[in-house]
Amino acid sequence: MINKQDKQVLSGTHFWQGDIACAEGAIAAGCRFFAGYPITPASEITEHMAKRLPEVGGIYVQMEDEIASISAVIGASWGGLKAMTATSGPGFSLMQENIGYACMTETPCVIVDIQRVGPSTGQATKAAQGDVMQARWGTHGDHEVIVLSPNSPQEMFDLTIRAFNLSELYRVPVIILADEIIGHMWEKVHVPPPEKIEIYNRKKPSSFSEPVFGGVGETEIPPMPRIGDGYNLLITGSTHDKYGYRKTVDPEVHRKLVTRIVNKIRKNAEKIIDVEIQNIENADIGIVSFGCTSRSVYDAIELAGREGITVGHVRLRTIWPFPEKIVRKLAEKVNFILVPEMNLGQLVYEVERVAGCEAHVKAISKIGGGEMITPEEILSEIKRFLRRRAV
Repeated sequence: MINKQDKQVLSGTHFWQGDIACAEGAIAAGCRFFAGYPITPASEITEHMAKRLPEVGGIYVQMEDEIASISAVIGASWGGLKAMTATSGPGFSLMQENIGYACMTETPCVIVDIQRVGPSTGQATKAAQGDVMQARWGTHGDHEVIVLSPNSPQEMFDLTIRAFNLSELYRVPVIILADEIIGHMWEKVHVPPPEKIEIYNRKKPSSFSEPVFGGVGETEIPPMPRIGDGYNLLITGSTHDKYGYRKTVDPEVHRKLVTRIVNKIRKNAEKIIDVEIQNIENADIGIVSFGCTSRSVYDAIELAGREGITVGHVRLRTIWPFPEKIVRKLAEKVNFILVPEMNLGQLVYEVERVAGCEAHVKAISKIGGGEMITPEEILSEIKRFLRRRAV
């Protein structure tokens, strides 16, 4: 007989693939429902959850497509379970309408996007970072989501736990935006004992009369009951009041609702944002990176240091909300900021917006074939800027 309690957290040190570390992080966070449709390069998450969820008393369902997958996840969340799905670019595109529904109904859930080369079918087995703006703006209307960006199998584990905690705390979809390189990378992953893992669970109503879609405060995160507990639940994607009743022609109700679901993220951004910082106080040149490209940045900084060049680095573990204050501080310290991305320029425009006139911002772009931006390519751009400045 399986001891489900012992199977929940596999404490110790493991040699895990990034996708497997993500699945194990979800289980450690309390995820007990997964609905998905196999897609490269996220299929290993789906396969591992199919194996592991029955061992811990959870439910795995392979759906007919990605639209059904996100729908099932939303339903499971309202049924009281922590729920997740995993996909790649084409499937992520199909999920966008229901991600908007999850934002509007304040449904906690986690969506993992292991990015690959696009658009369309693209190069299914090759890495890319082309879903940055889709993750933020893919669904229509005014809304906020939280997007996390791991750069190692260890962070695939750690940030998946954090994704569930943020989702439960703020009642919002949280997206883990990884890529094929990190998803398929094998590295050592340390899993702490269960008592060392911080877990947050959604707040429940204290009475049947308590509103579950807002209250007085503009940043309020209302409690969330579950279907079947006796609450009169109306869960609609239409504009609704604090009790869930549809108010589709009242501008004031809409303003209050959407302003609150936006401000509960924006006004808590400093609590949500998580970055890694290197050398920004003494740097002459800055780099803003995320995901797999940040690993090349580490080596580029070391190579630059051997030549007497100090490079400041801000690595985004949280892409959205965008860490404006930290990037602005970098821009005030340096003359030049590089933004390496495996796309033709997405995050670079946010860096430019925040930097303003403080620093010159330049993208380093590479697409196709899953080719990494190398440390040497980054160092070459650094030297090119220094040569121009010396003239």
